[in-house]
Amino acid sequence: MEDTKMEDSSNQREMSHEEMPETHSKGGLITMPFIIANESFEKVASYGLVPNMILYLIKDYHMGVAKGTNILFFWQAATNFTPILGAFVADSYLGALVDLYYALEHWCKFTEEKSVCRAFFNTGPACSPGAILFESWGGMILLWLTAMVPQSKPPPCDLMTQTCSSPTSAQMTPLFFSFVLISLGAGGVRPCSLAFGADQLDRRDNPKNVRVLESFFGWYYASAAISVLIALTGIVYIQDHFGYRVGFGVPAILMLLSALVFFLASPFYLKQQASKSLLTGFVQVIIVAYKNRNLTFPLPNSTASYHHKRDSNVVAPTDKLRFLNKACIIKNPEQDIALDGSAANPWSLCTVEQVEELKALIKVLPLWSTGIIMSINLSQNSFPVLQASSMDRHLTKKFQIPAGSYGMFNIISLALWVIFYDRAILPMASKLKGKPVRIGVKLRMGIGLFLTCIAMVVSAIVENARRKEAIRSGFQNNPTAVVKMSAMWLVPQFCLNGFAEAFTAIGQTEFFYSELPKSMSSIAAALFGLGLAVANVLASVVVSITDGITSKGGKESWVSSNINKGRIDNYYWVLAILSFINLFYYFLCAWAYGPTGRQATKVKSMAGR
Repeated sequence: MEDTKMEDSSNQREMSHEEMPETHSKGGLITMPFIIANESFEKVASYGLVPNMILYLIKDYHMGVAKGTNILFFWQAATNFTPILGAFVADSYLGALVDLYYALEHWCKFTEEKSVCRAFFNTGPACSPGAILFESWGGMILLWLTAMVPQSKPPPCDLMTQTCSSPTSAQMTPLFFSFVLISLGAGGVRPCSLAFGADQLDRRDNPKNVRVLESFFGWYYASAAISVLIALTGIVYIQDHFGYRVGFGVPAILMLLSALVFFLASPFYLKQQASKSLLTGFVQVIIVAYKNRNLTFPLPNSTASYHHKRDSNVVAPTDKLRFLNKACIIKNPEQDIALDGSAANPWSLCTVEQVEELKALIKVLPLWSTGIIMSINLSQNSFPVLQASSMDRHLTKKFQIPAGSYGMFNIISLALWVIFYDRAILPMASKLKGKPVRIGVKLRMGIGLFLTCIAMVVSAIVENARRKEAIRSGFQNNPTAVVKMSAMWLVPQFCLNGFAEAFTAIGQTEFFYSELPKSMSSIAAALFGLGLAVANVLASVVVSITDGITSKGGKESWVSSNINKGRIDNYYWVLAILSFINLFYYFLCAWAYGPTGRQATKVKSMAGR
């Protein structure tokens, strides 16, 4: 009975979703300012902490460059990995979380603060900004306390003896715990915000739906880019000029505003209710397919042999990854099927929909993996900050750009390209051809991967020139000295990476969202973040291997704390080589994937004519 109710409610949700533009009761453009503002405040707060964090660890916690960089890589990995966990929660209710959530909601109905309760609970347990309020905000408060309480850090270095005390375990614990809370909070909002916004506009029966979603994804990333730009300029400037006490306090306030803004529009949101745990469903398919591995497949047209949801249009699985189809084969209808039409034991029989959802995820994974190398390149935040701090950053005699703010050129180029592409290139091309024109997602992803290759080559060349100038000036033993070379030479590599992200990141997100079933929308949005998480871990591995190999025999490491003695340029060349290898790997994966869902539909319609 529960499955029947679930299917009925699912049908009602789809109907209400289709009627949304006519009734204007839920979803639509009215929700966009609140969703985007929520994401913007969160990004300004969280991204504003990243650029100068390497300097905070080096100067206040007396860490080496390699160790500090690895800590930040792992922190970024955790921040990018938790959204994929949040995505599974957002698309499905998991055990104790659901029980606790609905218990609190039930209690809330009997309290006098019903308006506050509605604001919190009407958004759903997974996509609620409560995760931000209680986790990210708490993490930022704790991080702010590390700057406020002198005992939370080791004492300053002794200038006479040039010795520095290492931080104790008690001093490192609050720092690491703050990182953990911030990462957990990110898992509550980042997978939800993009998919939640798309759900407000997504009408798959609308002929213009593809263009609407493409425009939404582009503008969403543009607004996010502007938020990060503010973080890389405003927050970093505050940290440089007012210290970390103020610089860590402002993000905590912004994170609180992020949650409050989201609450305001709660009555207007179109809320997708989850029906089951996707993660459990995936595991069930794998286990049941293995248990049924010795079963023979039914005859080709024998659709009654496969278990599917009531009134489902998908009555038989596809032939791709055929071995998984055995998970939905009905062996004995009387024993396998309950009275309401559901599986008597979901660990012995799965639905066709479950099988196809897992197939869809497996199918996109190779193309997903091609973005990891680009994400490694984008995660190189620490080394550019150290490079910029040793170069001339003055724009005028009195004003210089903070070393942590040069990442803003990445964001500026991304935002400008999105605006130019959406408002100039596509309209002009459509006008010239006399029909709507768009660049395919696979072509866009390929262009982005090529651009990130060039970005790493440029990075290596610029760093080689900077290092030669430092040695020529006699600064080989003084990494804090400023060379007579403008830090604006770093701008081209940031712009190239920005264009690369504009092509590949937006293209991948649109690709995942359109290729995966709608029930997996949050997972589709979080896959790019998962790629960033894997990239951060691999980036740490690359740094550790590079440090270990190049420092053997007492030699100076390529990633030395003294960047004038190190060879960061060679490290960039390693990333450039890996990027070119990855580009050819992408070509192979794109060819093997075949046409995307839209392309396949177009081909079928043309064949039908």
